[in-house]
Amino acid sequence: MQVLKFGGSSVANATNISRVLDIVTAAAAKDRVILVLSAISGCTDALLAISSKPDDPSERWEMAAPLLRRHKDIITRLFTGKERQEALDECTDIFKSMTNAPSGEIETYGELLSSSIISRKLSCDKVTNIWLDSRKLIIKGDKELTYKNISAAIEAHPEVPVFVAPGFIASDRDGHPVTLGRGGSDYSAAIYAAGSKADTLEIWTDVPGMMTANPKTVPQARTIPLMSYKAALDMAVHGAKVLYAPTVMPAMDAGLPINIRNTFSPSDPGTVISSPETSGSNGWTGVTSTDCPEKEETLIYLINDSPINGEASCNRVTDCLRKAGIEPLEVSNDETDVCARVRAAVANAALQAIHREFFETVPLSELDIFIAGFGAVSKAFIQLLGENAAAAHRNGKSLRIIGLGNSHRYIIDKEGIPPQEAAQRLESGVFYSGDGYIQAILDCAPRRSIFIDLTDSEDIHRSFTRLLRSGINIVTSNRRSIAVPFVEYAAMKAAARENGAFIRYETTVGSALPVLGSISLSANSGDEILSIEAVVSCTLNQIFSSYDLFPGTFADIVRKAQKDGLTEKDPRIDLAGTDALRKLLIISREAGIPLEERDVEITPVIGMDTPEEQLYATLEAMEPQFAAAERKADETLSHQRFVATLQKDPSAPNGYKASVRTRLVDQKHPAYWLKGTENALIIRSAFHPYPLLIQGPGEGAQQAAGSVLNDVLR
Repeated sequence: MQVLKFGGSSVANATNISRVLDIVTAAAAKDRVILVLSAISGCTDALLAISSKPDDPSERWEMAAPLLRRHKDIITRLFTGKERQEALDECTDIFKSMTNAPSGEIETYGELLSSSIISRKLSCDKVTNIWLDSRKLIIKGDKELTYKNISAAIEAHPEVPVFVAPGFIASDRDGHPVTLGRGGSDYSAAIYAAGSKADTLEIWTDVPGMMTANPKTVPQARTIPLMSYKAALDMAVHGAKVLYAPTVMPAMDAGLPINIRNTFSPSDPGTVISSPETSGSNGWTGVTSTDCPEKEETLIYLINDSPINGEASCNRVTDCLRKAGIEPLEVSNDETDVCARVRAAVANAALQAIHREFFETVPLSELDIFIAGFGAVSKAFIQLLGENAAAAHRNGKSLRIIGLGNSHRYIIDKEGIPPQEAAQRLESGVFYSGDGYIQAILDCAPRRSIFIDLTDSEDIHRSFTRLLRSGINIVTSNRRSIAVPFVEYAAMKAAARENGAFIRYETTVGSALPVLGSISLSANSGDEILSIEAVVSCTLNQIFSSYDLFPGTFADIVRKAQKDGLTEKDPRIDLAGTDALRKLLIISREAGIPLEERDVEITPVIGMDTPEEQLYATLEAMEPQFAAAERKADETLSHQRFVATLQKDPSAPNGYKASVRTRLVDQKHPAYWLKGTENALIIRSAFHPYPLLIQGPGEGAQQAAGSVLNDVLR
């Protein structure tokens, strides 16, 4: 024997009832079936509204008219000819009985209507069936008599393949119709299953089974394939709506598994509820909630199938809530379940946080990476990838190096290039010229791949728009690629937006410092930036901060910086302010100011018009000027700093005046205290009376590599 129960949504209309009939017919081909039915969706609420009115049959009939039309619409679609008229007449008679019934009995008529329609339809489809009157069989409060009645009714008709019974309704010991409570059709099904000694109990509804949380609150909720009676009962008692709590006891007493199925996806296995030994379930099962409106609080229950370490479990719940910015009012346990009491206003966020902590594993998204450049930053980045796979996994990503190229060779391997083999593999790579590497990437890279520009190329940015239009993301540490004419910069940003890709370049200013992100957040929040002072030339800061300590000329310091690899290959780029200019352009654009190179007033240490071969001779000739400037700094208790400045000025182009020059800063200025290659950014805005200072190391391949990895992972 099989017991199949269908809920209100499953019988809400003729289309859904046809699905039910298909499922029942298929089941009846395997074994006998007891079909237990709810009222059509919304019916019981409508009947309760009718029962609240005075005992006036005419007024009740008027109120019942919309509900009668719904049932007649179902009949009209399910039946034809003589059978249709007979079904309509029976439906009308039931409604007449309902409008004349005592108020306390009116709500019992919904299941009588749905079950009589479906029983008649089965007969029209040549499926032999008998309609069982649950009011005569199920005696509320008398389990033994109820089981005896059910067993006798079934045994009296051994030849009948399908029995149809209304759920929800029963009688008391005096024979008066009563209900089994909202959701009681589930309970009816369990009673019929226990009384008939059924082999199968299936609860068919509109969800794919019991779920780890209410999917309306927690979209990441998933179906629980196996769970114990105890866990199912706890979840039902504490707020899970899929299963009516009393349903569990008759099934558990009979040792009968409960299978929660989806009428609208009958091939899904759903949830099987049984004993722990049979289910094999063990551990955290789901999270539910119960509201306490009078206290404006919510109780959240984390359900477990087995005994727990109460203290550790409570601490874990508390920690995950606090990480989500929620302070629980109380967290307790009863040796198997944990209860968190929170303010009602944060209940949904608390449910999501607990579900995330106990039931969600971040799925790994495999991302293909193509790297351009094989200098110090690139090597540090590749090493970082090899050592920090766990960090990527915490962010739900698995990173694979698919391509690697320098200025004349590249290697692409769709199986992945192990970080430790990168140098060797590149050495035996393909020779290319022009944009051969870029074209090879475009030919093979799937969307969402990431192209990482770790070069100092002047023209690689010309390929960015093509990459972005192919859905390939870009991360770059090459400030030359971003400090381009604004129209080219805007085209890259537009290509990223239009193609669902991103272009990130935090490392182009301040290396690992959160410079651009801070400016972007300020601009995006509507804050008005009043000024930005940026000491972002590591080279010049090192030179100026060590000038009065170094036993040599300014030219000697520059020569040493070049030898140490601190300057650009051509030191004039630093001394002329070109490097600082590029960073200022990037900073301003992140602030929403379309600054161009021509808008910036530059006072260089030495101009680019000085021939490169005459650089050091020119610097030696200028030594008296450098020495005089340093003496003035000492006399005024100041330091020389090379500062890029953006200052609000309504009369200037774009509303801001921009400059790059050497300045004297006193001890009250944050830049006074910079040492060596440190960078500093001072942001003043309308929202904040005190400036925001971002200060820290501005140089270092390891720091830059870490910042690039952050851009990849965020």
